[in-house]
Amino acid sequence: MSSKVVLPGGEKVPQLGIGTWMMGERASARKEEIESVRLGVELGMKLVDTAEMYGEGACESFLGEALAGLRDEVFLVSKVYPHNASRAGVIAACERSLKRLNTDRLDLYLLHWRGGTPLAETIIGFEHLKTEGKIRHWGVSNFDTDDMNELYETPGGEGCAVNQVLYNLTRRGPEFDLLPWLEEQAIPLMAYSPIEQGRIKTSGVLAEIAARHGVTPFQVALAWVLRNPNNIVIPKASRPAHMRENAGAREVKLDAQDFAALDAAFPPPSRKRSLEML
Repeated sequence: MSSKVVLPGGEKVPQLGIGTWMMGERASARKEEIESVRLGVELGMKLVDTAEMYGEGACESFLGEALAGLRDEVFLVSKVYPHNASRAGVIAACERSLKRLNTDRLDLYLLHWRGGTPLAETIIGFEHLKTEGKIRHWGVSNFDTDDMNELYETPGGEGCAVNQVLYNLTRRGPEFDLLPWLEEQAIPLMAYSPIEQGRIKTSGVLAEIAARHGVTPFQVALAWVLRNPNNIVIPKASRPAHMRENAGAREVKLDAQDFAALDAAFPPPSRKRSLEML
């Protein structure tokens, strides 16, 4: 099963994709990491996320190699540094990313986090890139609710396709107001570090639920984030076995008993919390 999430313009993208932070930075791991990414695409995880920040371009260059012959199958996402987010800066940064990724366009280009550049200027740069066919959609990352309100009050801000934020069982703050805001505007939340970079506690309730379903604790944690049809989820997997495990999370069907147990162990927010970043 390969579920899809609908972007504001109506395009459908894979709900479960591939994160790549810290990939492509060690020569000794490159072959296995390439194998892992290519397997993920084969398994239907055809949304691949990267950023110019990752290894200062090394990850994009790695993906240019890893996705050779597969580019047209993939919904490719990258992100621009805030200090490159001026009108001219975002255009130049995108050109550099395209060259490293060995492609002529990005499917989605995100502002990595808020910086000092006015949002209106970044939007103008994004829209120019769209007009030129260099990007197909644009969005933001690490924007809290007040940031999203400001974006929507900025001319052109309603063109935002996605907000990528830190969200997992141990980081449920976005549920209080950001997730409802995004759902109201039909903007998907893209969850990065959905298993807390492998640090999520796998004993206790996660282990119990996993045993009941015959799956792994990480698959339960991923299935929990995937429960919301408005969430795009981008776990990283540097090894093929781990990529297969991530792909298997799509088949995990949690029930009301599971959700209640997870809420008890990882309580939802009862008040506003500032958006967290890793």
